[in-house]
Amino acid sequence: MRAGPTRRRGAAALAVALLLAGCGGATEPSKTGDDARMFTNPVVRTDAPDPQAIRVGDTWYLFHTNAGGRNVPVLTSTDLVDWTPAGDALPQLPAWADAGKNWAPEVIELAPDRFLLYYTVAGRESGRQCVGRAVASAPQGPYRDDSTAPLICQAELGGAIDASPFRDTDGSLWLLWKNDGNAIGVDTWLWSQRLSDDGLRLVGEPTKLLRQTEPWEGTLIEGPFFHRQDGRLFLFFAANAYDRAEYAQGYAVCESPSGPCVKAPENPILKSNEAASGPGHASMVVKDGRTWLLYHAWPPGQEGSVDPGRQVWLDEVVWTDGRPVVKGPTAEPQQRP
Repeated sequence: MRAGPTRRRGAAALAVALLLAGCGGATEPSKTGDDARMFTNPVVRTDAPDPQAIRVGDTWYLFHTNAGGRNVPVLTSTDLVDWTPAGDALPQLPAWADAGKNWAPEVIELAPDRFLLYYTVAGRESGRQCVGRAVASAPQGPYRDDSTAPLICQAELGGAIDASPFRDTDGSLWLLWKNDGNAIGVDTWLWSQRLSDDGLRLVGEPTKLLRQTEPWEGTLIEGPFFHRQDGRLFLFFAANAYDRAEYAQGYAVCESPSGPCVKAPENPILKSNEAASGPGHASMVVKDGRTWLLYHAWPPGQEGSVDPGRQVWLDEVVWTDGRPVVKGPTAEPQQRP
């Protein structure tokens, strides 16, 4: 039976409403009044694993593991809450790499017109995951990797993944990463090494910082990043299997970027609850004096799913007696950053 005019108009209105509600797929519609000062997790509702964000001017740029046919998806925001997809930051891979397994990208600004992207990619020669680096003149890219070989591979240790750049207070540049030991049944270590001033080369020798040692960590630790707070150097990391509810976030305190580091006895500081499952692989941002943790998590009971996959959550970190306390995962409305 054909629909009459009234039914057709009603169906059209419904279609428009559904289209507007789903446009972009990143966040919910903006709110007004008191609601405009609040937000509710997740802040990115599509699959966006391993999020990391930097601020340039008044804009935040968020990068995450490959999704939707993009090697390095990038999103933009002015408030850390409402995110808009902004294309592929790394549209072309170097000749030594194979597509399809581009993980955990992180970006650092070295100058107003120089940004470096460190990313995980499949190395063709080694057959393992390796770390590459690419350069752009703008934060959203496009980044270009003109190298002829990976920056780090460690094929004999299972590969190298989860690279994270860090500029210390003395101006020195460092790179953290994980050897992908769980891929071949060996220990997973978090490593650090000095970077050249241009960020393109490793300097000196790498240092082992931490490996999996605690029951909650399972067979691996990964996703490291450094953060200085009140002069102390914190090393944050995720642990356990990424597609299980046991995945969680912890930290250690280090004497320097090359260690030694001591894990916190209260770990994990972020773990599954009734709101989110397997929270981890985080990054940290500071806005107006408040510290926030960006991390991914599954909807409870949907660990390992593709849709919606690992969504991006944003929760505040409060420093209590010099220790980070994460208020999350939090599904209740909370004040915007």
